[in-house]
Amino acid sequence: MEEILKVEGLNKSFKLSSKQRKIEKTDEKIKKAVVDLSFSAYEGEIFGLLGPNGAGKTTTLRILSTLIKPDSGEAYIKGISVVKEPEKVRNMVGFLTSELKLEDFFTPDFLFDFFSDMYKIPDDTRQERKQYLFSKFGIDKFAGVKVANLSTGMKQKVALVVSIAHDPDIIIFDEPTNGLDVITAKVVTDFLKELKGQGKTIILSTHIFSLVEKMCDRVGIIIDGELVVCSDIDTLTKEKSLEDVFFELYYERKGDSV
Repeated sequence: MEEILKVEGLNKSFKLSSKQRKIEKTDEKIKKAVVDLSFSAYEGEIFGLLGPNGAGKTTTLRILSTLIKPDSGEAYIKGISVVKEPEKVRNMVGFLTSELKLEDFFTPDFLFDFFSDMYKIPDDTRQERKQYLFSKFGIDKFAGVKVANLSTGMKQKVALVVSIAHDPDIIIFDEPTNGLDVITAKVVTDFLKELKGQGKTIILSTHIFSLVEKMCDRVGIIIDGELVVCSDIDTLTKEKSLEDVFFELYYERKGDSV
């Protein structure tokens, strides 16, 4: 399989405010969010980044999506540097995060056109893709309804659709089913499988074991910003469940600090 994503020694730290230090229960003024992180993902693969809250998953995905820069290290999408050529990378990547807040005043129809303009998608291609995605997710009936009047699940569907308006080759999802009802969650996971079947590469972060076991070909377990294991699911769960494997690694790392 062709290597689509290559991550090499990513590091990222953030300054902690006094309030954050109190929440984190630490005297350290700097938090190492990502530490010497390296892994690869391949064409037609779903790669899962599994870890607890605060493990560094979202920071990693934000770096890969060119939203923030690493302190050091590199990542390449189809050989193109996310650090040195972020604009080229953005045209190849779709990024969906719970932090994407849609303005209440706008409609799904307007938002799709707005994002399409950002990616300079031709009008005929735009309309064809809009019709396909809106029909796929049942947005067509709500195309002219303001976001403020949409259900939580429909808002999530609209956020997903606008994030992939440009039909990207690599799709990055941060907690793709977080906060969704069971019906909407299944629509999203079924769509991810469909994208995989089209040869798309999908990177998703989650803390849900069953989602990784059901969806992912390979998984990287990240704890305290460090990748502690990276393996295909079948090998990793050959003798134990993914949950058991994770907690063995977690408690081994944390020791008496848990």
